[in-house]
Amino acid sequence: MIDDSAIYHIRNELRDSYAFSQALSDQELYKLIEDEVIKYSHQQVLSTTDKLLLVKAVFHSFRGLDILQPLLDDRSITEIMINSEHEIFVERRGNVQPAAIQFENRERLEDIIQQIVSSVNRVVNEASPIVDARLANGSRVNIVLPPIALRGPCVTIRKFPEQPLTMDGLVQMGALSKEAVKWLRFLVKAKYNIFIGGGTGSGKTTFLNALTQFIPSDERLITIEDAAELQITSIPNLVSLETRNANTEGKGEISIRDLIKASLRMRPNRIIVGEVRGKEALDMLSAMNTGHEGSMSTGHANNVKDMLSRLETMVLSAHDLPLTVVRSQICSAIDIMIHLTRFHDRTRGVLEISQIIGMNEGEIVVEKLFHHDMSQHNLSEQLVRSPNSLYRKEKLLLAGYREEELQDGSSS
Repeated sequence: MIDDSAIYHIRNELRDSYAFSQALSDQELYKLIEDEVIKYSHQQVLSTTDKLLLVKAVFHSFRGLDILQPLLDDRSITEIMINSEHEIFVERRGNVQPAAIQFENRERLEDIIQQIVSSVNRVVNEASPIVDARLANGSRVNIVLPPIALRGPCVTIRKFPEQPLTMDGLVQMGALSKEAVKWLRFLVKAKYNIFIGGGTGSGKTTFLNALTQFIPSDERLITIEDAAELQITSIPNLVSLETRNANTEGKGEISIRDLIKASLRMRPNRIIVGEVRGKEALDMLSAMNTGHEGSMSTGHANNVKDMLSRLETMVLSAHDLPLTVVRSQICSAIDIMIHLTRFHDRTRGVLEISQIIGMNEGEIVVEKLFHHDMSQHNLSEQLVRSPNSLYRKEKLLLAGYREEELQDGSSS
């Protein structure tokens, strides 16, 4: 284990060195660090392994994200949670545990925060203490500064796999069944509007990304996100849009609502809104209702019914409409609801796939197509088919499919 004081000492020595310059290439900087570590090893006994680790640690402090870089490079870590400069936790395989590292002081953590946000042209300060950003590798970053965060700057980094998970990969992990995948393939290709709900960390973005692999490659797709996370590689005609925060003068904000309205003029076949949280829900529903079939989005909720209630609340926060009108809009816009969850054993998976039937006495009627059955021993077979048939068959027929094909998966 490398002593933090060694890293700080060498870094400070290099900064004071006449040879040091921010214009140095990575190779030149690496060579300077190696020379300084060799000099340091004349004073402190270091093994060959310790020297290599020390060189990397110092290099990361200049060109990477300092002590966070090894955590970002560790593929077994899926989330990094910084509660303060001295308290860092990581998630490995669903288990959260303390990390045996800490920043030398709060100023160093604040420097890293500014490095992150400036790389994506965002601003975070006391006047605007909350921001969403992303790293170059696609990891999602949420930052909350004092005085909102009472114990110090709080940073949460959600990492994503270098290679996006496929539906086959999710089946192997036990997230859903092969039969459910056959249905989803047909539903996506036949342009059913799909909404994915679930709690924090349930895998909504990962699942949405996998679902896009069923979109025909000759379509034009527009994605809209707060911080770009989707890793869509199967669609050549792709436009990715990202929101922008207001500047220090409170001007220049570009919201999800603005981007949805702009996307309608880009001739999209489908629109994907990474996550709806507020007034943009109405714009998303309107887009689904105005010829952009096959669109998708996600949202936070505990179950399907709760997700529908939250959508109602979001729409009502934007416009003073009768509740029956809002529910009618939801019914006509969304065809399929998928709910994801994090199970007690910390695995993630699909809990339910449901279809919206319509309205009955002012209430939205939802019917399950697949439900979770804990009595099944095989994880991937716990999502079982319900006896209900597909209600809105017209999209399936217009796409040239028959419902019987859903049963045998004969078409792809």
